[in-house]
Amino acid sequence: MRIRATVAAVTGALALSALVVPAAQADSSSPSKDEVRKSVQAAQSAAGRSAFAAADTGTPYALDLSFSGVKVNNGKPIVVGTAAQVTVPVTYKVTHAADIDLNAADFLLDVEIYRGASYATPDVLLYGDEWPTCTLTSATTSNCKGTIDIYPEFELINSDATSWKVGGYAIDVNDQDLNSDDVDWSKVGYVEQDGLGTTRLQRLSKLTVNASPEPVVKGKTITVTGKLSRANWETHKYAGYASQYVKLQFRKKGTTTYTTVKTIKTNSTGNLSTTVKAASDGYFRYSFAGTASTPAVSAAGDFVDVK
Repeated sequence: MRIRATVAAVTGALALSALVVPAAQADSSSPSKDEVRKSVQAAQSAAGRSAFAAADTGTPYALDLSFSGVKVNNGKPIVVGTAAQVTVPVTYKVTHAADIDLNAADFLLDVEIYRGASYATPDVLLYGDEWPTCTLTSATTSNCKGTIDIYPEFELINSDATSWKVGGYAIDVNDQDLNSDDVDWSKVGYVEQDGLGTTRLQRLSKLTVNASPEPVVKGKTITVTGKLSRANWETHKYAGYASQYVKLQFRKKGTTTYTTVKTIKTNSTGNLSTTVKAASDGYFRYSFAGTASTPAVSAAGDFVDVK
């Protein structure tokens, strides 16, 4: 299981030499994403490509490859709760030299999301557990599909509920044994690309409602209570979302549309309470429009029988 990914503080040569050439990308003998990620982090944190390998064995050449059209989670925010793993799709186009085989046993690429100043120096990285699959669409273009897998129990803190940037990398090992002392680094290709887009992480929200008494005499007072809460990625529990505007809505029995009755604000613990006069049978609910860090949510309607 992965730990919260941060930049490795080692040289690219040492990290890359820890890799084993995979039998095939989709094969069980392929290096894990974590193993390769350590190497890529080292390469990104190096001041220049010369730090990628020992000077007397050459330096990796720049791959003729670029990423475009990246879409994370179909363009929607990624909503994460307190415990369950969240997996979202990532799709993109890769344009490459005709002699590059993205599905070769010794070729690895991926698209990731990160927080920090740049993809070369990320503060936090998130990526998929499995390697992407790429389908050739021409001699020089391929469509790729991957994932981002998120484990909130150990990868996220609350400040991660914000905008994330997207970057990608590719490594062409070219049949080199990276465990060998005499590896020819000039035959290893590498490229990384920043600025591929953005995505947003949000803390899963929950909203409850209870209208009472039930039944109630027409014209009498109905008290509607509820609570707005959201995932806390540091305590791994749901906590009240304070000082948020929430709409109280009503749907008359036999209809399908909710109408806003009034707007109130959650208290310091996320609780809601207000009163209305009983007029007709129907359903009351609270509805929250959402914020940048927290998605919109509506409670299931609570039916009130008016006599």
